[in-house]
Amino acid sequence: MKKLVLIAGGAVALLSVLLLSAFKPAETSENPSGIVNKSADKMEISIIPQPSNIISAGGGSMTITNSTQIIVSDGAALPSALFLKNYLEKYFGISPKVIGPSSKGAKAAGKGAKADKGGAIFLNILNADSSSFDPANPAGTTEQSGYRLKVDGSVVQLTGNYRQGLFYAVQTLIQMLPADKMVAAKEVAVPFAEIEDEPRFEYRGMHLDVVRHIWSMDYLKQFVDYLALHKMNYFHLHLTDDQAWRIESKMYPKLNSIGSWRAGTIIGIFPGTGVDSTRYGGFYTAEQLKEIVKYAEERYITVVPEIDVPGHSMAIIASYPKFSTTPEIPKQPAITWGIFNRQNNVLAPSDELFVFLEDVFNELMDIFPGRYIHIGADECAKKWWQESASTQEYMKKQGIKDENELQKLFVEKLSVVMKARGRQIVGWDEMIDDGLVEGSVVMSWRNAENGYKAAEMGHKTILTPMLHSYFNIAQKEKEDSLCHRQWLVTLENVYNFNPLPASLSAEAARNVIGGQGCMWTEYFPHKERLEYGIYPRLSAIAEVYWSLPAVKNYAEFHRRLQTQYRRYDLWGANYYAGERK
Repeated sequence: MKKLVLIAGGAVALLSVLLLSAFKPAETSENPSGIVNKSADKMEISIIPQPSNIISAGGGSMTITNSTQIIVSDGAALPSALFLKNYLEKYFGISPKVIGPSSKGAKAAGKGAKADKGGAIFLNILNADSSSFDPANPAGTTEQSGYRLKVDGSVVQLTGNYRQGLFYAVQTLIQMLPADKMVAAKEVAVPFAEIEDEPRFEYRGMHLDVVRHIWSMDYLKQFVDYLALHKMNYFHLHLTDDQAWRIESKMYPKLNSIGSWRAGTIIGIFPGTGVDSTRYGGFYTAEQLKEIVKYAEERYITVVPEIDVPGHSMAIIASYPKFSTTPEIPKQPAITWGIFNRQNNVLAPSDELFVFLEDVFNELMDIFPGRYIHIGADECAKKWWQESASTQEYMKKQGIKDENELQKLFVEKLSVVMKARGRQIVGWDEMIDDGLVEGSVVMSWRNAENGYKAAEMGHKTILTPMLHSYFNIAQKEKEDSLCHRQWLVTLENVYNFNPLPASLSAEAARNVIGGQGCMWTEYFPHKERLEYGIYPRLSAIAEVYWSLPAVKNYAEFHRRLQTQYRRYDLWGANYYAGERK
């Protein structure tokens, strides 16, 4: 069977183990003439997302060279230091030395120490003790994510309230570097500046559907890096649907031998011109998924995994027909797109089914340590329950009055499973229609209003309204229709979304913990098309959930975006260039 396989490397030294591997050293020849890049005195500071407080900027620049030292005050700062070092190596051919916390220079970090001849970048954490940081939830709170940056003379001072705050300070410094590759120069200028910053929202995420099209391990890591460079801190991984089950299951192997593969794929936009005959699929092993979790954690990103039930379950019932309301009818993982009443994709309630669900969610939680576990709970066509004699009999025995109450039962039972392991369920906003279960987090996709309704009811809410947040929807008229409906989600639509309207009560506003973009991949079979849909809209949504309203302005964002396009080029990311000047 064909799987995504991780090739393990050999033994490495301690620093290499900690190395944030996306930014591997660039192979460059030595600079024979000491070429100097242009002074940064005239460089504009162009940072996305916009910091909350740029205290000062301009008046000079500091030059980073091979002689510059990166000095950490605490071992907890080392991952951020290595991320910066590797970025400098890859894109500018500069290899500054990282000085550990036991050195004299490190002890002076954050205390205004003077740098040696080559200059220094001091990395300091105000609250570096291990008790302040939960590796299972590295995203942290807004306060924990705050930082201060100062570039003056030959010194850069980066100070984070906590570990993740320091990491975000590094991302800001990276965006103050040139936006063009300069590996021959062996030095770069950074403009003088002083910045204080922290995010507006606790949850700043991006979703990726790996079901309709599966992505390699290398690309998932690259995707995580792009999120980190935008100061995003949650990665929502959509792992199951009608078309496939993408998680290794040792307890239920047919989920992989049958459920992870579809017999073909629709040709063109739904309803399509036919179906190809190419078998398509695969799944991630538990170890591969753990590797993604670790890779994201090193970048202070929490992975939110999703198993979508009780609808969107064709891959499950193709693998185990006994869980269908019509087990006598053969089924296979869906070879077309679309949802709801065209196909019977719902799970039939039974004691055996709920044992199955407890088992597979426990397998999931063995892999993903984060607080939030997404259960889907969307687009469940209740007509199939209404037409099922066995389902109606189950409802009668359990005293369940209607199908809405039945769907709520699924959520209640899964909530018990999550709570037993200290987790919290997240579900799409259809949960509101059936009555919310205590402690559930609502991810509002149909509109923002459902999220606000849940927030007013006392539930934590994550906003992802489709007409402001779905990046699979076209971003301009006609020419680039990326889904079968003619909706539009322009860059301006994304940027100008207001997560906290004035009509919200203060208590409800506190329950809106943030939001995310979503990328459903039915019509995105390869990297170039995927990134064309995501960028620059990811940059816009990053600013929506990081930056304060007082510093947000679309025209000014559009100006900064011109530099961001050059960064996309530098990083090798594809993008929609319709807004580029």
